[in-house]
Formats: sequence, structure tokens, C-alpha cells
Amino acid sequence: MDLKEKSLAEALVSRLEELGWHISCAESCTGGLLTGRLVDVPNASRVLNASVVTYSNEAKMRYARVPEELLARHGAVSEDVALAMAKGLAAENQAELGVSVSGVAGPGGGTAEKPVGMVCFGFSLPGKEYACTQLWPGLDRAQVRANSVDFALKKALELLEEEEKENGK
Repeated sequence: MDLKEKSLAEALVSRLEELGWHISCAESCTGGLLTGRLVDVPNASRVLNASVVTYSNEAKMRYARVPEELLARHGAVSEDVALAMAKGLAAENQAELGVSVSGVAGPGGGTAEKPVGMVCFGFSLPGKEYACTQLWPGLDRAQVRANSVDFALKKALELLEEEEKENGK
């Protein structure tokens, strides 16, 4: 797959279709931009099961199965919660790939521990889970959100490639 010829979203939709896999996204700070990028791709309906914008903690608990005690302990912007979002929504929608994004896009809302530009990601695949945090200090809200979508698409593709190598495909 040549990323120069395909957008990240096109590459991900194509790869998921080849695998016969489905994706569900739980988005907070990106507010549906990730899902929108996927839906821009023709035939996305073949791989996209369901996605939700879980902006509030209540939505994270209700739609992505995030335990209340996890939110209380770590806060919504944390790798633990991002991973729970990805796993919960994927399980709820029988998707092999769950992707989540939760962060502080700004301009306000940041703290010393969780500054503006901090975004946590969760990825759930069969038998594998991955969470990470990216920092984009000094960027405006739109840039943080756009970078978050690009990062989520790239990381999902990387994880699918790793999965294939590990399984000898």
C-alpha cells in the first residue's frame, strides 16, 4: 500500500476491507472528525460499524463502557480511559478494531499535568491493545484536532501491519 497514492483514511479503509475487519471509533476532543475522515472514503460502510462522540464522562460510560471508577481515578484524558473507550466501543459493536481519542484541544481546559495539546489514544485489536499519548503544545484547537486524526489513522495502520507480521500474513 503506497501512502503517496492513498490518503491515510483510504489506506485504512482499504486494509480493513482486505482483512474483512470492522472499525468503531470513540471520539472526544476530535468530535467526530476521525469518523468523518473515514466516511469520506467510498465504501467506508463496508468496514465502519459505529462510532460515537463521547465528549462527556457520562457518554464515555454509557456508550463506550468506561467504568466510572476508571474516570474518577485517571480522568477522561488518560491512556487508561482511552484504552477502555476503544475496547468498550469495539466490543459493543463487534468491531475487530476499536480506536479512541481523548484530549485537551484548548484553548482552555489544560492543567500542569494535562496541558493543552495533550491527547490520549486507545487501540483495541483481537488479542492486542495499545495506548499512547501525544503532545502538541502551542498549536491551536483545530491543529490539535487535525493532528490527532492523522495520528490515529497512522497508528491504526501501523498496528494492522504489525498484526500481519506477527501472524505471518
